[in-house]
Amino acid sequence: MEKISAGNTAWVLASAALVMLMTPGLGFFYAGLVQRKNVLSTLMHSFFALCLIGVQWVLWGYTLSFGPDFHGIIGGLQWFGLQGVGIAPNAEYAATIPHIAYALFQMMFAAITPALITGAFAERKRFSAFIVFALLWSTFVYDPIAHWIWGSGGWLGKLGALDFAGGTVVHISSGVSALVAAWMLGPRLRVRQAREPHDRTMMLLGCALCWFGWFGFNAGSALAANGIAAFAFMNTNAAAAAGALIWMALAWRRDGAPTTSSVAAGALAGLVAITPAAGYVTPLASLAIGALAACACYAAVKLRERTHVDDALDVFPVHGIGGAVGALLTGVFATVAVNSGGANGVLAGNPRQFLVQCLAVAVVWIYSAVMTFAVLKVVTWIVPLRVSARDEAIGLDASQHAERAYVA
Repeated sequence: MEKISAGNTAWVLASAALVMLMTPGLGFFYAGLVQRKNVLSTLMHSFFALCLIGVQWVLWGYTLSFGPDFHGIIGGLQWFGLQGVGIAPNAEYAATIPHIAYALFQMMFAAITPALITGAFAERKRFSAFIVFALLWSTFVYDPIAHWIWGSGGWLGKLGALDFAGGTVVHISSGVSALVAAWMLGPRLRVRQAREPHDRTMMLLGCALCWFGWFGFNAGSALAANGIAAFAFMNTNAAAAAGALIWMALAWRRDGAPTTSSVAAGALAGLVAITPAAGYVTPLASLAIGALAACACYAAVKLRERTHVDDALDVFPVHGIGGAVGALLTGVFATVAVNSGGANGVLAGNPRQFLVQCLAVAVVWIYSAVMTFAVLKVVTWIVPLRVSARDEAIGLDASQHAERAYVA
């Protein structure tokens, strides 16, 4: 067994803190896009996810995701309450850092994933329903998918599916679930009326915090302060920048102005798409991934606008489509020249990897959609999903939390 590396441990702990910052950053991004009367409720979704999953992960989330394998489907309960997860490394996951540090790092991924979904049902979901949904969804959707791909013995991981930092585990699962949730809750009242984001500066601040935290999300997933982390760091920035430029150009051509919303959306699309590929591809490939993802996500937003599904903050077009594009392009651009622990993709002479990526994307899409539908049905037996029409008109800040973001 390798000795614990102080440098690697420090990097993973710092990366965990960066990933934690992404969740309130996401809250600010979402809150800037909603109406003034729903700002606190939107921020509360992200902040509360940190609290709820912070407890769930310690009790049973981590052991279900990464515990001793049960037929490639789920982790066992041997590590319930993080029993047996201590200072000694677990070589199956990270041989040079304490096992508890790995569990901490993964906890931050688990916390932000249900928070991502909240953008789809912003401004209309009952807070008590969100509590039940987030707990059930994390347990029955996120934890099994995490085990399939990242857990030791997980069946998709054994097939060779590549997901460096969560394109399938985090983004496809949350994006597809967001679409199902938006469809089941129905549209907001008077959704067809033009609504301007209440605070674009807050939106940009949230985007910047997410971009900053994403370096921990992706580069931290190397689990060591090494060359793969450096590649992942560079690739993350390259894809985000390319995505921002392409989306802004598309919006500029269509709308006649380079808007702040377009550059922020493009950056997020690039960040989402590079997540599964970050430690497997070159910087040049990262530029292509960011640019292609921006085009695909932009088209998905325009298509979604023609439907009656009110995905309020376009979670599915950015995360569901962006995650799928990134996962598939990982199967095209991956190369062992960057990461010998990965695999070659199509361009390096291995078309099989693309087929494996297709399978992983399809499985996570289907499982996330079916299970999210089932979870929301269970929630409706416990508490109504939506607030009343009166409460929605008043705003969720006042009706759900008895507070207001702005006095004047």
